[in-house]
Amino acid sequence: MDTPDLNRNWTEDEENQPIGRRIQRLSLHLTPVPRQLGDLQLRTLTCAARTKLNVDAKSLSFFMRGKHRDIQEKVFYFFNARPELQTPVEISKDDHRELCMRQLLALVREAGVRPFKYVTDEPSKYFAILEAVGSVDMSLGIKMGVQYSLWGGSVLNLGTKKHKVKYYDGIDNMEYPGCFAMTELHHGSNVQGLQTVATFDPITDEFVIDTPNDGAIKWWIGNAAVHGKFATVFAKLMLPTHDTKGVSDMGVHAFVVPIRDLKTHQTLPGIEIHDCGHKVGLNGVDNGALRFRSVRIPRDNLLNRFGDVSRDGKYTSSLPTINKRFAATLGELVGGRVGLAYSSVGVLKIAATIAIRYSLLRQQFGPPKQPEVSILDYQSQQHKLMPMLASTYAFHFATLHLVEIYSEMKKSHDEQLVGDVHALSAGLKAYVTSYTAKSLSICREACGGHGYAAVNRFGSLRNDHDIFQTFEGDNTVLLQQVAADLLKQYKEKFQGGTLAVTWNYLRESMNTYLSQPNPVTARWESEDHLRDPKFQLDAFRYRTSRLLQSVAVRLNKHTKTLGNFGAWNRCLNHLLTLAESHIESVILAKFIESVKSCPDASSRAALKLVCDLYALDRIWKDIGTYRNVDYVAPNKAKAIHKLAEYLSFQVRNIAGELIDAFDLPDHVTRAPIAMQSDAYSQYTQYVGF
Repeated sequence: MDTPDLNRNWTEDEENQPIGRRIQRLSLHLTPVPRQLGDLQLRTLTCAARTKLNVDAKSLSFFMRGKHRDIQEKVFYFFNARPELQTPVEISKDDHRELCMRQLLALVREAGVRPFKYVTDEPSKYFAILEAVGSVDMSLGIKMGVQYSLWGGSVLNLGTKKHKVKYYDGIDNMEYPGCFAMTELHHGSNVQGLQTVATFDPITDEFVIDTPNDGAIKWWIGNAAVHGKFATVFAKLMLPTHDTKGVSDMGVHAFVVPIRDLKTHQTLPGIEIHDCGHKVGLNGVDNGALRFRSVRIPRDNLLNRFGDVSRDGKYTSSLPTINKRFAATLGELVGGRVGLAYSSVGVLKIAATIAIRYSLLRQQFGPPKQPEVSILDYQSQQHKLMPMLASTYAFHFATLHLVEIYSEMKKSHDEQLVGDVHALSAGLKAYVTSYTAKSLSICREACGGHGYAAVNRFGSLRNDHDIFQTFEGDNTVLLQQVAADLLKQYKEKFQGGTLAVTWNYLRESMNTYLSQPNPVTARWESEDHLRDPKFQLDAFRYRTSRLLQSVAVRLNKHTKTLGNFGAWNRCLNHLLTLAESHIESVILAKFIESVKSCPDASSRAALKLVCDLYALDRIWKDIGTYRNVDYVAPNKAKAIHKLAEYLSFQVRNIAGELIDAFDLPDHVTRAPIAMQSDAYSQYTQYVGF
């Protein structure tokens, strides 16, 4: 991405232009050497004059973005060259939906970007495309995900060869736009409680899909309101029996149900479609509600990878129980969580880039009779944005690792890896999306009144991203899954069983972490010690192990009087804290590994600095936990706080290079408050100057 030369000499005409003045001021904040401006000697603040790392943003970017940057550049270039496909600031719901569909069709048919083939064959490339597309318009990213990851992914992952032959090409080229009809009005997270039924009729060799009551209406179904022609419908499979019950419930299965005519686009008989209307965000996605009134589909429309029904109504499955079939079905749909975690980091990169770039350029107050200073030189602004920048880097490497092991899982189908991916995707999706949601508000506030202008993106980013905390699994529910897995691993540890990869540290060090803290190391406060990755990771893991052991004791105690459900509810907040602590341990471990593996020395030094800030800031934010058990003495706690502040200040000195390494194109971080040449003039024109 082209960047202006901040060190060149400026002509008088350029200096008199608003854009020129802004860019010239940027040089004063990014360059720790005093510069001459006319007759006035500008002296940089002490914080800007400290020694700073020399960071090669291009080398760091190359390490960060990896092997799929070419396909992302292709997406960015295509939309940048097609202004008619860029989403305007002011657009109605209906116009946004039609634009979103045109964007997706153009991407597939004109740009030649075909995401579907990568869903199973090369997931890392699919998620790279998804990140790029979502940064152009989050509604477009979600619509693409519904089409290829959910509707298309359900056919590939839950169906068999006959389904792939029948539907693959139509899904790939967008002739078969489809939906993923799982959520119901009365059931979202509790998928096993779905009430829609699919009853087999042996006379006609068909399934009859029915919505038995209003609570069973499929709700919030993406692509349903306007564009969808098919839906993967999740329903209880009911088989007729010869006993008094009359039918046998075989559990939730997935069925392909046509909902509109392929030629006329008219709603098919027995299908009722309603529009869910205007939403808080993502209004480019046409969410709708589906009701089925005795809709008949061929028996072959059952996606039968994990369970099948023969012509004579006999049920067969390689999995012996409803629960195992249900777990296998949902396990194949975990890619949605992986994509959301990865995409959420992309949103955080955009917001952090806009806020930090603005903070470098915005000047306010200063010493008497001296120039105003960059607001990022204020400790309060650094406190808001620098740990966030460090977390953005940490999340980048953690979600990249998640994508890698998910890709490996899709190839190997290793059972242990499947469990590891399921738990890690649940935890990272919950943790990262919650953090990003909070950070978007912080970024808006950090940019003052200008951050409130719609053209500056924070409002749309915040509204569009907000639902990431709910779909593909409510975050509170997902964290409970992580906690449940941790307790299972804890039990396995003391029974001599095998632990999943992500929980190896419990096996290796549980006894160490649960012993009394060393009174000597609890007082060590040297910078070398505090910046030692071993100290940082030990601290994170110690906290997780203490939380795990203590909640296990509490659950055992309360189960005796309250039962399993009551005990779990009594300890719920403790369990959520445990899950978050574990995920933070995994994030830090992957960050440390990434720092060590970085081949470029300057980039490695920058990443080490950012990693140290992430670790010490997190320790300080939970210092009470460490103090309560004397893991950290008072003098050491004070040293951690001081060092975290100093590192935050050091990261500020290379903040420009760190956000440049995200390598986001101007039309993605196009917020005029970031003062990017043409965007600034667009802002002044927009507000009437």
